[in-house]
Amino acid sequence: MNGWGITDIGTVRSQNQDFYGLDFVKDRDVALCVVCDGMGGANAGNVASSIAVEAFMDHMRQGLKSAAGMEELSGLVRRSASYANSMVYEVARSEPEYAGMGTTLVGALVMGEYASIINVGDSRAYHITAEGIWRITKDHSLVQDMIDRGEIKREEAVTHPDRNLITRALGVEPGVLCDLFEIRIKKGESLLLCTDGLTNCLDEKLIWETVALSNEGVEAICQKLIELAIEAGATDNVTAVLLQK
Repeated sequence: MNGWGITDIGTVRSQNQDFYGLDFVKDRDVALCVVCDGMGGANAGNVASSIAVEAFMDHMRQGLKSAAGMEELSGLVRRSASYANSMVYEVARSEPEYAGMGTTLVGALVMGEYASIINVGDSRAYHITAEGIWRITKDHSLVQDMIDRGEIKREEAVTHPDRNLITRALGVEPGVLCDLFEIRIKKGESLLLCTDGLTNCLDEKLIWETVALSNEGVEAICQKLIELAIEAGATDNVTAVLLQK
């Protein structure tokens, strides 16, 4: 299993409030990864996303020492997100300048062909194969709710003025409701975690072509995704973490 992560400030923002983590436990054929997109004034979003990434990854590493079966691993992923939520929430509650801060989170644990993915907010996970691209996660956002109600079409969501409003975030309440997914990733397939800075710039067809049709390694593919987003304007921070079996 190979992996790479990259983040870029984009073309407009003065600060990068995206953070990511990526780690491999080679003796167990395990990959751990997470992507967070912070929100909040001044440095608050930056603080929220960095705390969440560090807490999620640390909790996953510690839990791996005793977790074994798929059910235990999925439980570990869920607990790690809950732990990250509590860490962000405690800082936001105790430091006035960080009050109300929060972050999206999309994280994954991959062991062999098994992958457990969790998300809150509108950062996404994609399963990419030679045949196509499948969005694993579902955005917790105002425009996704409008799509579900039939008020707008999916294509309209990309340019909707409220497309950046999320309905769930990590760290704003003592507890958080996350979605958990379990999939199989076979040899030659990929898992992509990314922020909306990427998906607001690139449609899923272009993401699939860039990942699935490339003969280059994960580092070069990640760099290409960022370059394409920059070329498309990248008004937000852009982050991508790519795992390839």
